[in-house]
Amino acid sequence: MSDDLQGAILGVGNPLLDISAEVPMELLEKYGVTLNNAILAEEKHFALYPELVEKYPVQYIAGGATQNSIRVAQWMIGTAGSTAYMGAIGNDNFGEVLEKCSTEDGVLSHYMKNPEVPTGTCAVLINGGERSLVANLAAANTFAPSHIETEPAKAIIERSKIIYSAGFFLTVSVDSLLSIAKHAAENNKIFTMNLAAPFIVQFFGEQLSACMPYTDFVFANESEAAAYGEAKGYGSDICTVALKLAAQPKASGTRPRVVVFTQGSESTIVASMGKVTKYAVDPLPKELLVDTNGAGDAFVGGFLSRLALGADIAECVRAGHFASRVIIQRSGCTFPSVCEFR
Repeated sequence: MSDDLQGAILGVGNPLLDISAEVPMELLEKYGVTLNNAILAEEKHFALYPELVEKYPVQYIAGGATQNSIRVAQWMIGTAGSTAYMGAIGNDNFGEVLEKCSTEDGVLSHYMKNPEVPTGTCAVLINGGERSLVANLAAANTFAPSHIETEPAKAIIERSKIIYSAGFFLTVSVDSLLSIAKHAAENNKIFTMNLAAPFIVQFFGEQLSACMPYTDFVFANESEAAAYGEAKGYGSDICTVALKLAAQPKASGTRPRVVVFTQGSESTIVASMGKVTKYAVDPLPKELLVDTNGAGDAFVGGFLSRLALGADIAECVRAGHFASRVIIQRSGCTFPSVCEFR
């Protein structure tokens, strides 16, 4: 691999250790959570984590939306060091697990380590192949702009060509993200974001609006797209929402914004320059579905891996679909040792 791809894709986000289990609907109802949604844990959810570990056979999987996407992109590209990642973890066992997973996957991680706060966790409640996420950010919530001023961070940011952050990071450090976004705009780099969850659109709209002018690519699923359309008064037609988002003002005029909305097994929508293109998804037989946790993250990872290699949008979408299809046939955001994408 050429030096050009070393550290080409940088992710900045909330690293979390997923605590994943198959659970009955009663547990979701007990804690007031719904399938196909992601929320931040409130006090009423804190008892969920020990209950999950005590009563169900759990799996511990390296998680956090942005970190998932970066790990998948790394797997799809295939040579160590093509990707990098920053986020905050605790100085504890869970943090060591995340660091080990990341390193083994070939990602260059530069974590901010907080000895005062434990590593963040995410309860992944799976029922009938669908998932509900309840994130306790803990250390991830302590990421500070000072971390991106460290010498290793500066070198990582300088080397990057594509920068990605899921919208969840807007709840943590908008200043850090804006600093990196401005660097991307000033240096003709590609800055990409994900709407991440309906609650980001509904409750962190101001932070999202501050970053949106810097975005070259915006990703979302259909429920996030619908929430964005409602919040902005764009209506409920998902193609219209995509077009209007794509047409919003940009801080950098070097490239048009591309909006990518996934819809599970329905066609993926891509909007740019006043045009919508739909890309069909190869349906997966229901019996092969294990769980949808990480499907959207995997799509972004696959997409960005081909974007870094200079592929066209159609090929980027094909790579995204491939990655999602692999991940939903496995537990959590995990993948085989060898990527067979051709």
